[in-house]
Amino acid sequence: MDVRLATPADASAIATIYNQGIEDRVGTFETRPRTPEDITRWFDGRHPVVVVLNDEEIIAFASTSSYRDRECYQGIAEFSIYVERDWRGQGAGRLALQALLREAEQAGFWKVLSRIFVENAASRHLVRSAGFREVGVYEHHGQLDGIWRDVVIVERLLNNAPQPSAEKA
Repeated sequence: MDVRLATPADASAIATIYNQGIEDRVGTFETRPRTPEDITRWFDGRHPVVVVLNDEEIIAFASTSSYRDRECYQGIAEFSIYVERDWRGQGAGRLALQALLREAEQAGFWKVLSRIFVENAASRHLVRSAGFREVGVYEHHGQLDGIWRDVVIVERLLNNAPQPSAEKA
C-alpha cells in the first residue's frame, strides 16, 4: 500500500468510499450520499487530504477540515478517516492517519480532533494507538435514523503545538 496527497482528480473514488461509510452508518451522522463535486470542495489549499492506494486503486482516505471560524482556532483541524469496505481491518486506515498527521503538521496545524461514535471500537482503537486521547463524550450529540447517538471526542497535539507558559497567573 502507498500513501499520497489527494488531488481533485481523486474526488470520485473518495466519494465512493465516503458513501460506503454513509450507507454503513458506522462513522458519520451524514445520510445524503456525496458527489465528486461535493468532495472537490474539500480541496481548499489549507486542509490536507490523503489517499491510500493498493496498486493504483484508492482504498482509503483521510481528510482534514475547518474546526471553527474564529481566528484563535485556525491551528486546529477536524479529521475523518474512511476505508473501502473490503479493505477494513488491513492497515489502510492506520497508513492514512499517519500520513494525515504529518501533512496536518506541515500545513501548520497544532492539533487535530474528531468525534467517533462510542460503539465504533475499531476507530477508537486506531486513534488511541496513534497517540490520541479521549477527551470526553457528547451525549445525544445527534440523531441517525431516528436514534440518538453519543460520540467520543478525541484529540492529539502535533509536534508543533504551543508549549504551556512556565508562568501561571
